[in-house]
Amino acid sequence: MSCCGKARNRSLSIQVGPSGKGKAGFSSCVGDPENVEALVALAILDLQNNDASGIRRGMEKMQRAFETYPYCAMALNYLANHFFFTGQHFLVEQLTETALAVTTHGPTKSHSYYNLARSYHSKGDYEKAGMYYMASVKESNKPHEFVLPYYGLGQVQLKLGDLRSSQANFEKVLEVYPESYETVKALAHIYVQLGQTEKAQEYLKKATKIDPRDPQAFLDIGELLISNDPAAALEAFKTARNLLKKSNEEVPIELLNNIGVLHFERGEFELATQSFKEALGDGIWLKFLDAKGESDDPISEGHLYSNGEARSDMFKSAQYPINASESVQQYKDFQLFHRLEEQGISVELPWNKVSTLFNMARLLEQLHDTETASIFYRLILFKYPGYVDAYLRLAAIAKARNNVQLSIELIGDALKVDEKCPDALLMLGDLELKNDDWVKAKETFRAAKDATDGNDSYATLCLGNWNYFAAIRNEKRAPKLEATHLEKAKELYTKVLFQHNANLYAANGAGVVLAEKGQFDISKDLFTQVQEAASGNVFVQMPDVWINLAHVHFAQGNFSLAVKMYENCLRKFYHNTDSQVLLYLARTHYEAEQWQDCKKTLLRAIHLAPSNYTLRFDSGVALQKFSASTLQKTKRTVDEVRATVAELKNAVRLFSLLSAASNLHVHGFDEKKIETHVGYCKHLLEAAKVHCEAAEREDQQNKQRLELARQVILAEENRRKAEEQRKYQLERRKQEDELKQVMQQEQHLERIKEQWKSSTPASKRKDRPQTEDDEGGHGEKRRKKGGKRRKRDKKSHYESEEAEAEMDDQEEMDDGDLHRNYEEPYYPTNDHDDQAEDNPQELLAAAGLEDSDAEDDTAAPSANASRRRQALSESDEDEPLRRQGSDGEGGDNAVVDDDE
Repeated sequence: MSCCGKARNRSLSIQVGPSGKGKAGFSSCVGDPENVEALVALAILDLQNNDASGIRRGMEKMQRAFETYPYCAMALNYLANHFFFTGQHFLVEQLTETALAVTTHGPTKSHSYYNLARSYHSKGDYEKAGMYYMASVKESNKPHEFVLPYYGLGQVQLKLGDLRSSQANFEKVLEVYPESYETVKALAHIYVQLGQTEKAQEYLKKATKIDPRDPQAFLDIGELLISNDPAAALEAFKTARNLLKKSNEEVPIELLNNIGVLHFERGEFELATQSFKEALGDGIWLKFLDAKGESDDPISEGHLYSNGEARSDMFKSAQYPINASESVQQYKDFQLFHRLEEQGISVELPWNKVSTLFNMARLLEQLHDTETASIFYRLILFKYPGYVDAYLRLAAIAKARNNVQLSIELIGDALKVDEKCPDALLMLGDLELKNDDWVKAKETFRAAKDATDGNDSYATLCLGNWNYFAAIRNEKRAPKLEATHLEKAKELYTKVLFQHNANLYAANGAGVVLAEKGQFDISKDLFTQVQEAASGNVFVQMPDVWINLAHVHFAQGNFSLAVKMYENCLRKFYHNTDSQVLLYLARTHYEAEQWQDCKKTLLRAIHLAPSNYTLRFDSGVALQKFSASTLQKTKRTVDEVRATVAELKNAVRLFSLLSAASNLHVHGFDEKKIETHVGYCKHLLEAAKVHCEAAEREDQQNKQRLELARQVILAEENRRKAEEQRKYQLERRKQEDELKQVMQQEQHLERIKEQWKSSTPASKRKDRPQTEDDEGGHGEKRRKKGGKRRKRDKKSHYESEEAEAEMDDQEEMDDGDLHRNYEEPYYPTNDHDDQAEDNPQELLAAAGLEDSDAEDDTAAPSANASRRRQALSESDEDEPLRRQGSDGEGGDNAVVDDDE
């Protein structure tokens, strides 16, 4: 027994994974039945194996130790731990209380307190659990020795809302186990509640790195980022969905719904539709979604339901009613679903798919399929009549179709479910304000504000709108009262901005009040900021801020910018189909004196709202103003005057139509004022006739003057062309004559060459015997001449080449003479030919081929040169006659015969 007494005063310290010798030593001690410490040590070794057989053997040994000595604190703690996992909490409490009573060892008491704390923790008694966790922490006081009570204490404190203390305990756990996944996630959750989103995001990213295959961490990241970073949240949600699909786990409907909503906010409507359909699965909604496509597909007409009935047009007729009265009342009709149930078609809607179906209906509204959206809202109300948001969406659809009465009825149905619903009250007040029921609207807005204890910013905003509309009502009011309402509206808008500085509607209202007070620059800056902020959000549709900005440009005289803003607003928000914005645009054209554009814009508005007589009146005024401005011009064409007459007739017809209307006062028209316009238009019409006659006369005169000027210009053009033609003919004739002269000179020179070649050798041969017969003193002279002739014969070979060169020079001189004597008449004769026949030497001189060495020539060189010039000038004149002589008598032969 002494051994057991010692065991109560000391603790065992067993390390995991002892050596074989240590285990053998403990086993040898087990032979002593009173050695409890050895049994406990061996039991701990068996429990560390983490297999079923080892745990069974370890617990048997612990039980033997407990039976041997029931006051062994170590055995009591392990047995309490075992019974905790088996759910026997009363045994846990008894064993741990006994262990605490029999030991004073700090670590052992810490384990005992921990077992007792988590037993109460599992039962939901967080106060006692926290107390015992704290006791366990105080006993150990060293997280590195025993960290589990710190984790449990952090959990309890987090549950009780003590975030700072819980954060401190989890951080101590993280110091010991920096890769503890659950601790990291718990700290991230704490930082989220403390508002430290960046710190929370850091810990969640760390958790995904520790375990990248856990989809819950990505879900937490997505929920954390969904408000400030939707793109990153969408990626996190998609990652979680993919991880769940890879592990063959079911993807939660909430996750798919969140993915669809984020796609919806980003304007990715196709992807949003896919996510919502995947979340909804099979159901009656798919039949409505596919009804239009199946009705257009001829193959689907013969498709049968499971009960054998042919597919009818019930779904299509429910979506697109033919009767107009049915289309008005369909928003409150639930008979469709009763008929479907009678045909055996399931109309079930699980509660966890209600929000997703509601979001799908909102998406269809955004895609302008309001009929199918209204069916989904009615399906929700058919299965869950207390779903107030469905009533409000149906009321919003009715309001968009200008069915104010039906919208009020639907809001009344919502108030029957929740009479203090602030959203319903605010919608009702807005409709009452639209109906010009000012007193009821103000009471409704105040009721909505009281329902939220004055904390609803939208209720405050609606009261600000009420004060603004009260200030600008058409009734005549005192300027002091108007200023009071504007100041009150500004105060309420400013209050909302202090509460929510990003409230675009409050900022827009403040800008409107400033514009009413004439502070256009400040209001324009406000409107521009609101416009930029609203452009990036698909859920925020604020055409009012575009219109207000255009109003400011109009008030400042920037008509072109105002026109651009109105047109952009029409195209972006109203698909160019809003008559009121078209009226604003027409007014801008009117002030800018763009009468034709004003008329065209008003005609578009009349086409959209044919029952709006105000638009017709404005159109008549625009035509009247256009006609008056045209007639006041100093210079106007007959076409302008004729167009003025036509427009005046249209204006008279419009005003006469309005004058004959029976409900003038309903539209706010004054009969006398209309008659005044009719009289003025008729007066302009009479004046226009006079102007038209004068314009026609002036136009006729202008036409005559233009015709005369045209004829003068045409005659001048013809004269110029004739002169150019004459000059061209003269130039052409001159070129032909010159060409003819050149050809004649060439032919003449060719004949001279031929004459020289044929006459010179024959004369030399016949002169030689005559000189031999001469007597006396003439013999010496003949010898000299004979020698000279022989010398010329020697030179004749190369002198012919010099003759050709000289003839080229002669041709240039002949060209010059031709130019000088172009207009002088000439009469060719045969004198030159006769001289050439009598003296062949002169022919050589005429051809420029005379012998420079002939010293005994009878004529002087100067005489030869003069004769040569005379021969050249005469040869030019005698060329035609020589050609005739050559053709008729063979001129070359005649020359040779004379010489012989």
